[in-house]
Amino acid sequence: MNFVLFRVGKRSKAAAMPPRWRPRQWAAAMLIALSGLLLGGTVEAASRIKDIADFQGIRDNLLVGYGLVVGLNGTGDTLRNSPFTKQSLVAMLERLGVNTKSTNLSTRNVAAVMVTSSLPAFAKQGIRIDVTVSALGDAQNLRGGTLLVTPLMGADGEVYAVAQGPVAVAGFTAAGQGGSVTKGIPTTGRIANGAIVERELAFDLASLETVQISLRNPDFTTARRIAGVINDRFAGAVARATDPATVTLAPEAVGGDMVDLLTEIEQLQVEPDQVARVVIDELSGVIVIGRDVRVDDVAIAQGNLTVRVTETPQVSQPNAFATQGETVTVPRTDIEIDEGEDNKMIMLKSGVSLQDLVDGLNALGVGPRDLISILQTIKAAGALQAEIVLQ
Repeated sequence: MNFVLFRVGKRSKAAAMPPRWRPRQWAAAMLIALSGLLLGGTVEAASRIKDIADFQGIRDNLLVGYGLVVGLNGTGDTLRNSPFTKQSLVAMLERLGVNTKSTNLSTRNVAAVMVTSSLPAFAKQGIRIDVTVSALGDAQNLRGGTLLVTPLMGADGEVYAVAQGPVAVAGFTAAGQGGSVTKGIPTTGRIANGAIVERELAFDLASLETVQISLRNPDFTTARRIAGVINDRFAGAVARATDPATVTLAPEAVGGDMVDLLTEIEQLQVEPDQVARVVIDELSGVIVIGRDVRVDDVAIAQGNLTVRVTETPQVSQPNAFATQGETVTVPRTDIEIDEGEDNKMIMLKSGVSLQDLVDGLNALGVGPRDLISILQTIKAAGALQAEIVLQ
């Protein structure tokens, strides 16, 4: 290891140091900065356990409900085209003591919506959570509307929260006789703290005899590293990797409070491993290449045949004082053929890294669409040591 020595003397004190710093303080600060440079590479590669895994039972629960948004400025559902909106409006008015069965409703100030939310883990009765409101019918805009009382149910059919409040919409629509402009999605809005939790999910964390850590990206190596880091921290067989996605904890081997134990575990640093993988989205042309992708000896050549046909018709007409002749259209066709003669073949050596692969393909002037075909061809040839995932 190379060391850098700093010499601090009386002569350089006034010129090189702040006026209140002493030589020992200056030398200590420089050594701390040097240590950060030497250790920075190893710290950045690691992640906290809480960022790559979840604890058993500590999870969100999805909620959904059906409701009505009122107070719209003529941008709500058309009751003739949205019968569910009309039925919901009539049922709501009847519950409030208003009989509208014999009347013909034609309002455009009401919209049927779906209300969704996420119930956090250990959410207590009375706290507020955010909700998202989405139009269900042919409403044009939810701006200015107010969501009426809407029960939010979980997967078991029980009501866990009740939502109500003014809808905040980020998008807008402006239209005229000659055109219209739409920004964002005006038929979707959000209500901050718009729902109140009415029912709690029973979960006794302190009574668990074992706790499972679930990896978000299952991997044998990462699971084993997590178990090893936990066992090293507590100097005992506290954790055991049972499969690529699960690490089982035995809290009784450590003792103490369960919350304190999990808090200390989730802050431990682990370097996650990953599979060499190339993800390709053919619809959008997006390609994501993993860090550990390797390529064996392979030669690549890429060339496309491009034919461009351009029509530029011209008008031919007789002179101003001609006694005979007529005006005709004369076709003019220009054909260009590009056979890709300027493209070259490159050679990629065995075990090249991701950067070498990208640089080599960019040297051919390859676009994303052609790059997808090249990667698939290299994989078919057995030279790409990675998994290709098509989306």
